[in-house]
Amino acid sequence: LGAVIRGATGHYEHVAGQCASGIERVQLDTGVPVIFGVLTTETIEQAIERAGTKAGNKGFESAMTAIEMADLLRQLPKSSD
Repeated sequence: LGAVIRGATGHYEHVAGQCASGIERVQLDTGVPVIFGVLTTETIEQAIERAGTKAGNKGFESAMTAIEMADLLRQLPKSSD
């Protein structure tokens, strides 16, 4: 869980993109499903709103999604590889 907030420098897109790529790489390299729980916002105010005020709590939602996905994965039949 985390946040990338646009600042005065021009590397916001790079940081956000590399964050997404890194999380994807972890999933591909390990075979373990990974939930992307990173906010990308224009301002600190947007990040705060999405972290538990009027826009909901995106961290809580991500955590609940991870738990639900783990439970669903556990219910799938095991392959005979």
